Amino acid sequence: MNIDFLPIGSIILLKGGTKKIMITGFCSIAQNNKHKLYDYIGCYYPEGVINSDEVCMFNNDQISNILFKGFDNQEEVMLKDKLKDKLKNITLDSDHNIVDKVIDANSEPEFFVDSGLI
Repeated sequence: MNIDFLPIGSIILLKGGTKKIMITGFCSIAQNNKHKLYDYIGCYYPEGVINSDEVCMFNNDQISNILFKGFDNQEEVMLKDKLKDKLKNITLDSDHNIVDKVIDANSEPEFFVDSGLI
């Protein structure tokens, strides 16, 4: 998985979508599928997160248009570099399912904990 992550706060449109999405995080795992790793998590823009059921998870290849690129600084660049390095050790199939590890959705993913990202 080699991706140039967009910065937090970026506003995008998904393929086939009409509602703007603001990126709020990276490498999210769905509660209902501990094997699926998404590139991003986001919320509707301009509404933001109204309740936790209204977040969306999506992958880089689902983005059709970047409307605004969020704030980027050295701290975020360092985080994304660490994230990319950790993702090299995870094997994903074509549907972004993790094929070499099972992740407990009730705990922090080990690649975050081990890397010191959290």
